[in-house]
Amino acid sequence: MSAPKTSIDSPIDPIIDELWDRRADLTPDDADARKTIVAAVDAIDAGIARVATVAADGSVVVDERAKRAILLSFKVLPMAESAAGDFQYHDRMPLKTRFDGVRVVPGAIVRWGAHVQPGAILMPSYTNIGGYVGAGTLVDTWATVGSCAQVGSNVHLSGGVGLGGVLEPPNAVPVVIEDDAFVGSRCMVVDGARVRRGAKLGAGAILTASTHVFDANTGEEYPRGEIPERAVAVGSSRLKSFPGGEFAMPCILVLRTLAEGEIHDKLALNDVLREHGVAG
Repeated sequence: MSAPKTSIDSPIDPIIDELWDRRADLTPDDADARKTIVAAVDAIDAGIARVATVAADGSVVVDERAKRAILLSFKVLPMAESAAGDFQYHDRMPLKTRFDGVRVVPGAIVRWGAHVQPGAILMPSYTNIGGYVGAGTLVDTWATVGSCAQVGSNVHLSGGVGLGGVLEPPNAVPVVIEDDAFVGSRCMVVDGARVRRGAKLGAGAILTASTHVFDANTGEEYPRGEIPERAVAVGSSRLKSFPGGEFAMPCILVLRTLAEGEIHDKLALNDVLREHGVAG
């Protein structure tokens, strides 16, 4: 995978860096520090700041200061009681309250510090602090957007998808799902793995930063932990020799690369999967 870059253009107050250096001494009694940290996380919540973005050269740029603000919030926010209807909670983090233009189905949970753009649909699901969900994206039932995971626009996260979270170390790259991607039911994308623009990942696949990704037609190996742009990919396995014998290790197979005009065509995905005997 391409190495993440650290943003030098963060919209977050640089005082966060000073607070980070003395984080061991911070407590909920530090009112000035709490005010600064809450303002920083509010900026992430509102989409003014983002934990990570994809730069013009295709690299993932991590805003280390934004992640530091999130981590510091756990130091300065006291435990508090909250409720949603009959459900009672006891936590340092409140639930998100800003959902302009977002459809939030009962049972969906979003933590403060996550940003959801107008036009997104959240079925009963979970989006953690620092997460980002783009416009027109569907987060389907029981899907999880882990801490700081970045999901682009017009993405479909199918039922039960798990996007892993990452908070420490602050400059670690989060999971990134780019615009127009489709992630099939029960897929797991973790450890800073990436699904590039328009890619389709078949049901049940597991993608980590170290997962090998192969072209099924040529045997070519792509960068580990990344589904290439517009690829139709499925989970598979390959034999690897160990002192104790040969064992099947998980990998990802790219069955086909869709043409540019096929990015939004889910029927094309289903046809490719059926052709290879894979369930959609």
